[in-house]
Amino acid sequence: MNRLLLLLITSAIINSSCNLGDRYDISSEDKYEKSKESLAKTESKYPERFLKVSGSNKKNFFGQTVVNGVIVNTAKIVIFKDVALKFSFYSKTGALLEEDSQTIYETVHPGGSKSFKTKYFTPKGTDSVALKVMTAKF
Repeated sequence: MNRLLLLLITSAIINSSCNLGDRYDISSEDKYEKSKESLAKTESKYPERFLKVSGSNKKNFFGQTVVNGVIVNTAKIVIFKDVALKFSFYSKTGALLEEDSQTIYETVHPGGSKSFKTKYFTPKGTDSVALKVMTAKF
């Protein structure tokens, strides 16, 4: 009698645990989709958090400042395009001489990067250029 009771209890536990596993898989898929949607909303709302820009500058023969840069997309889902950058030109002493903006009309996929090159006639005494992402379309 005890063995029969033990067998029934064991069977009930195994059956109930299998059913819970099936329900868990469905809800975990739903949670995954919801988290992807939430992540996409966050990435598209704050492109400046997920787009990184870096670059270097030099003077060319005509006296222009040539800026070579790279935009990197650290987002997991959103593809960004038409990235608006702010260029800040500084003197040797760190004084801000001028600011300008430019849009880079490229598409940057998640985990990808795009190079760009631009030229400016900068104010006299420009020593360095700082780059910052302002906005982007998705």
